[in-house]
Amino acid sequence: MIELDLPDEAATRALAGHLAATAPAPAVVYLHGDLGSGKSTLARAWLRALGVTGTVRSPTYTLVERYALAGGGEALHLDLYRIGAPEELEYLGLDEVPAALWLVEWPQRGTGALPSADLQVHLAVAGEGREARIEASSPGGQTWLAEAAESGGLRRLSEPNP
Repeated sequence: MIELDLPDEAATRALAGHLAATAPAPAVVYLHGDLGSGKSTLARAWLRALGVTGTVRSPTYTLVERYALAGGGEALHLDLYRIGAPEELEYLGLDEVPAALWLVEWPQRGTGALPSADLQVHLAVAGEGREARIEASSPGGQTWLAEAAESGGLRRLSEPNP
């Protein structure tokens, strides 16, 4: 587990960029946090770091947005806040999608209908910024998190501003 202070949006974007740069494919990431904790900001920055251009829409009402990745493959960004039951995900046809990346907001609402997570990112408001707790949930996630930590990119995020 890694805990980070994210004092501003730039730090959140840096976290997304670092995780995107070190991610295996395929990767499944669950994004946890209250409304306004930065889940969508992190997901949008992650997609940008992977080369997604144009509008990056929030899937709040559509439930899922699909993005072609610059290096090939597809990323899925799901926001399950508005679903009533996990069974509703069956109608999205996601079982047939060989996505390189799944970013899932409010994953607890899709329990049992989603692929297992590699990483769980917990975000919370902390003063003017955010706090992030990142946990591995699979062997691949453990390797990913260890490599991300060893590269030093995550450590720089938690340093206080001079």
